[in-house]
Amino acid sequence: MGWALRRFPLSKAVPLAISRGTTASVEHLLLQVEAEGCIGLGETGGFDTGHRHYAIDALQAELESVLPLLDSLDPADRGAIADRIAPLSPPARCAIDLALWDWWGKRLGQPLWRLLALPVERPIETCSVATSVTLGLASVDRVLERLQRWWQLLPASRIKLKLGSPDGLDHDRALLAAVAEAIEREGQRRQEPLELQVDANGGWTLDQARRMLSDLQGHGVVLLEQPLPAQVDPEADRLAFARLKPDCPLPLVADESCWDLNDLLRLAPHVDGVNLKLLKTGGLSEALLMALVAHRLNLALMVGCYSDSTLLNGAAAQLLPLIRWPDLDSHLNLVDDPFTGLPISADRLGVPRTLGLGIDWQEVRL
Repeated sequence: MGWALRRFPLSKAVPLAISRGTTASVEHLLLQVEAEGCIGLGETGGFDTGHRHYAIDALQAELESVLPLLDSLDPADRGAIADRIAPLSPPARCAIDLALWDWWGKRLGQPLWRLLALPVERPIETCSVATSVTLGLASVDRVLERLQRWWQLLPASRIKLKLGSPDGLDHDRALLAAVAEAIEREGQRRQEPLELQVDANGGWTLDQARRMLSDLQGHGVVLLEQPLPAQVDPEADRLAFARLKPDCPLPLVADESCWDLNDLLRLAPHVDGVNLKLLKTGGLSEALLMALVAHRLNLALMVGCYSDSTLLNGAAAQLLPLIRWPDLDSHLNLVDDPFTGLPISADRLGVPRTLGLGIDWQEVRL
């Protein structure tokens, strides 16, 4: 195998503010594997969940240290490769995992969704689901302006509102009321119901989360994502959800607290769903395993993103037939996304159609 690694910039049209800070631009890493005349592409980038942090420099160093150890291996021998990359951080593993899946699909001349043998009950061409679009923290006026900007771009029917504001619950309540009212008006204009989700990104204490529940329910919120901070201690993290769940009338979704199958099993009795993000899971291999187990446990699934390009989101879109709440909107807010191939019609995402991950970049060779 031959490997190549390079950085590339991603800039947001509208910066995104959440409870932990604001992001306007990032650098990501593009990983290329070449063997037997086929090229596979993978992507990774740094992110911060409050209790875990991954920087782009450290990820690049991890990958540069391990890639020479993979040169002599067969790219189809996923078991041998998995052993070599097991010590890597999840986002570093993600780049390798995606590149190998992309290569494998291209080598076999098949789109990846077919190789994954997903339990699709309808033709893959019709597997399209509305993605949520995200409203970051800001003043009420600016959040409403952002909502209108989304609606100018696409007829978004699922809105995810970030709460957990450093300005406190009064500001959260003001944002919630204003956005809910705007969504209600837009739904009446369209003569169809629109969906409001709330993600606090761990910005509330247990007491604050309980105090917000009646407001969320009163404004028709359909799910509550990660209201409490993720904790390094797995048992303390589990207990936090266990204490909130009996009081929560909404579907409760874990994001920052859920990284792998062990986390899913630990949280399953205390949540209604989990958010799969490929940078957390270490790629598609673990995410697919988690998705299949979640279905057996009757857990609903969200698939989400950070400041990711069409390549990462296109990889995550392979799981769409298993997903109830897609949240793959980051590439729609980029001004310099170098990738194409993730189908979208109105606000409905489809599974990429072409070989491998189905995502193209105009400069395939690094």
